[in-house]
Amino acid sequence: MIVVYHLNSKITAVVTADNQIVAFDFKGTIADGLHVLAQQFPDEVVIWCEVSVKEKLNLEAIPVLLHHNKIMLSYADSDFAFLGRRIGYVEESLFINTNKKVCYPTWQMSSLVGVVHASVLIAVQDKIMKEIDFDYYLNSMAKVAMPLGLLCYSEPQLLKQQQRIEGQQASIHTLFRFVKQHYKTRWIFLLFLNLMIHERSFPLLPLISSFFYRSRKNNTINLEGITVVSSKKVIGTATIDVIIPTIGRANYLYDVLIDFSKQTVLPHKIIIVEQNPEPLSKSELHYIVEENWPFIIQHFFIHQSGACNARNLALDQTESEWVFLADDDNRFEPNLLEEIFKKIKKYGSPVVTTSYPQKNEAKVFLNIVQWSTFGAGNSLVKRELLKKVRFDMALEFGYGEDSDFGMQLRNNGNDVLYLPYPEIMHLKAPIGGFRTKPVLPWHQDKVQPKPSPTVMLYILLNNTKEQRLGYKTTLFFKYYRYQKIKNPYRYFIQFQKQWNQSVFWANHLKIRP
Repeated sequence: MIVVYHLNSKITAVVTADNQIVAFDFKGTIADGLHVLAQQFPDEVVIWCEVSVKEKLNLEAIPVLLHHNKIMLSYADSDFAFLGRRIGYVEESLFINTNKKVCYPTWQMSSLVGVVHASVLIAVQDKIMKEIDFDYYLNSMAKVAMPLGLLCYSEPQLLKQQQRIEGQQASIHTLFRFVKQHYKTRWIFLLFLNLMIHERSFPLLPLISSFFYRSRKNNTINLEGITVVSSKKVIGTATIDVIIPTIGRANYLYDVLIDFSKQTVLPHKIIIVEQNPEPLSKSELHYIVEENWPFIIQHFFIHQSGACNARNLALDQTESEWVFLADDDNRFEPNLLEEIFKKIKKYGSPVVTTSYPQKNEAKVFLNIVQWSTFGAGNSLVKRELLKKVRFDMALEFGYGEDSDFGMQLRNNGNDVLYLPYPEIMHLKAPIGGFRTKPVLPWHQDKVQPKPSPTVMLYILLNNTKEQRLGYKTTLFFKYYRYQKIKNPYRYFIQFQKQWNQSVFWANHLKIRP
């Protein structure tokens, strides 16, 4: 380990893990210094630490925390990250509202304390400008490299003792510059518009000055050469229980069971929750008992429809080390579970979601990355993590229950990794689903909520105020094309009523037993 101590944008000392001084020229920027050290010590991890927290630096924990080379960690216990709360007007993702109590996925890095392997710095050498502003450089590097497979986290265990330190905050000029360099150009205009509408400010000069900076999104960074061999042991017995909710898809479910029966790593048990709300209905899954299967099948037939209830019921029956959350209209190859376990072992990840394309759908992400959602039909999760999470019944028959489930996992300190391979084909079967369309409380309202109250509930639970307002602005313009009112003023009045109605019902769902 190489530890870099810094103060006021300058490196003050460089030492090894056993506190041996490393001779070093301190004249350049901190970012320059990190890259020089990476070239000098290509097999080491490079740690940066502000002098003010030198005594709190938890060096002993770093080998455990940085359990493979494609990880970047930092931490600062402050109310706002370097770019401040206004970045929420631009990005709606879960990477903005960082949970500082646990290891949480985010590209928002801090100069206070952090660590990265030298091989990552070498991979981005000359690809990202080595800014004088160290915070800007760290955030830029993480923002660019995260979609390419660098796993970035806020990690409180980097410090032995938490200390509230309000670090440097980016100016409004810096914020506009960052947005211009790391997002599509339209977002600088949306940032400007949101600041006008929601904060009554008119940052015209920062908007104009941002045009003098080039985008950093199109780059030639390649992280595939970085070795990934996790030292974290997450696989023990490698036993698997599968849960599948189903309704009216007997033929499709049969194909799913056949695919599982051909696996090179067989499930221990498959828990099927069959739903049919008709009181006198009977099960359609005769093949469960008529045929022989190489695993236990635990079958529940219930008259209550709803995927959240069905999955929660199944989760309560799991016993194995791992739980596979599947759907009744999936198809996959015989090596699916074996290949997933290989990736889990390599990355030391207890939660993974696979690629889930529909027929003829192009794959967008080709690298293993930190995922922005969660797949309730294509994920493998270590069972011990499921003791603290459940599918929220407030979201039943709505949207967002799987995203919410993923957020519960993350807020307990468990990231969700996306695996481009192996993949599960999602047939999107035309039958099944809700036999009768559920009547939700707001369906009879004169003013229909917009967005759906379940979507609004997810936003209220997980997003910052600025993210909510930014989403509202974007939805206003998106929805305008699809509704009948074309008078802008009348549309604004109606949209505001619909938004308020959505907030009302979302809060009602939140407090519902």
